[in-house]
Amino acid sequence: MFNPHPNLADEVNRSIIQSEIEGGVFLDDLPPSTVLQIQTMHHCYTAVLLGGSEALLSGHPEFCPEPVQVAIAGSTWGGSMLKLQYVGRGMHLEFRHPEYSTPIITSPIQEIRDCPFRPLELDSHPHGAHS
Repeated sequence: MFNPHPNLADEVNRSIIQSEIEGGVFLDDLPPSTVLQIQTMHHCYTAVLLGGSEALLSGHPEFCPEPVQVAIAGSTWGGSMLKLQYVGRGMHLEFRHPEYSTPIITSPIQEIRDCPFRPLELDSHPHGAHS
């Protein structure tokens, strides 16, 4: 549990405590190939973790309608303070897209779900049957 730091502003300490209450996940705690569904106020993203901060991200009609490899920096409360490699409810996901020079910041995260990984070949066969 986070103990308020005397050198941080009260607002910063409150935000850190709130992120622990609302919940989230550190990317380092998850194995590669973990699939996360990240529901923000406006979009539902799918992130297939590749290891470290790298992920295949899709779900935004402009930035990633199809999976694109991005670096997930972490989550922010809307300012310059970033909780590194963390995806947190009530926070904004920040990621680096290879085609944009500045980070992309989402609307606030509403929900985070761990989804079972399905190999692509299962999607092309009815009922998972293989030919």
